[in-house]
Amino acid sequence: MKSLNPFIGGMTWGFTGVRGTWNNPSAEHSMEEMVRTLSVNWTTIAFSALQETAHSTEILFEDEPTVTDTEVRWAIQKAQSLGLQVCLKPIVNCADGTWRAHINFFDIDVPCEPKWSEWFSSYTRFILHYAAIAEELGCEMFCVGCEMVQTDRRETQWRQLIHDVRQVYSGIVTYNCDKYQEDQVKWWDAVDMISSSGYYPINTWEEQLDRIEQVVQQYDKPFFFMEVGCPSRTGSQHLPNDWSLQGDPNEEEQAQFYRVMFDQCSKRDWVQGFMLWDWKANLYDPQDASSDDDYCPYGKKAEGIINRQYELLKN
Repeated sequence: MKSLNPFIGGMTWGFTGVRGTWNNPSAEHSMEEMVRTLSVNWTTIAFSALQETAHSTEILFEDEPTVTDTEVRWAIQKAQSLGLQVCLKPIVNCADGTWRAHINFFDIDVPCEPKWSEWFSSYTRFILHYAAIAEELGCEMFCVGCEMVQTDRRETQWRQLIHDVRQVYSGIVTYNCDKYQEDQVKWWDAVDMISSSGYYPINTWEEQLDRIEQVVQQYDKPFFFMEVGCPSRTGSQHLPNDWSLQGDPNEEEQAQFYRVMFDQCSKRDWVQGFMLWDWKANLYDPQDASSDDDYCPYGKKAEGIINRQYELLKN
C-alpha cells in the first residue's frame, strides 16, 4: 500500500463528470486555479454513472452523460502534472433524480423482482473498470462507493467487492459513508481508510466528532472526511447537505462554516484531512463569486480560509 502524506489537503474536482466537459481549456484552467488558490496537495476526481431508478440493476457507465475513459485519464494526469496526489471516485446516481442512498432491494430474493445479486454484479463491473484505470495511472487512492446508505447493510457483498478491487488495484482503498452513518458500517476493517461525508450543522461538530472518534478507535484505522462543505447561501451552515435550500447568496455563511469546522477538527489528531466539496470543471468568472450560492469557494471568503488552513497543516 502506498504511503500517504501526513495531511490530506484536498478538493473534489469535476463532479458530476458530464461527457464533453473535461479535457478542454476550461477544465484545464479550473484545475490550475484550484491548485493556485487553495494550496491543495490532493484532489478527488469524481464523476457519476447512471442507473435508471433506485430499483434498477444495470449501471450504464459506458453511456452518456458519463465522462469517457479518455476524459478520466486526462483529469488524473492533469492533476498529477500539477503535483497532486489523486483519489479516483466513481459514483452511481439515479437518472430519475432519486438520491443514491435509496438504492435498495428485498433482503431475500423474490422471483420476478430485482435482486441485490444482480445489482452488485453490475456495480462490481462498474467499480473494477475504474479501479483498473486507477492502477494503470498510479492513483494513490480509490473510493469504492459513496453515500450508499441502504447498501451498507450488505456486508458480504461489500467485502467481496473490496476483495475484487484489491486484485486489480494496489493503492489505498476507502469507502465514503454518508453523514451520521460512520457507526453503522460494520465492515470498516476491510478498507485502508475510513471516510465519510461531513455535512454537519455548524453547532453540532463537537458531538459528531465525539461519536466518530469511537468508530476510529474501534477499528484502529486512519480517518478523513471524503466530503465536507457548505453552500455560500443564507441558512446553509445549519443544513450544509441541502443543496436546494432557498436563501440569498452569502459568502460569510460559508466562511463561518469553514472556520468552525476546521477549528473543531484541528482538536482531533485522528482527523487526517479533507476532500472538500466541490470544484467544478467549468468555473464561474471570479468577479461573479459574490452572486454564486453553490459549494465552490472560488473567489469567495472561504477560499482564503481553506488556503491558510492547508498551508498551515501541510507544513
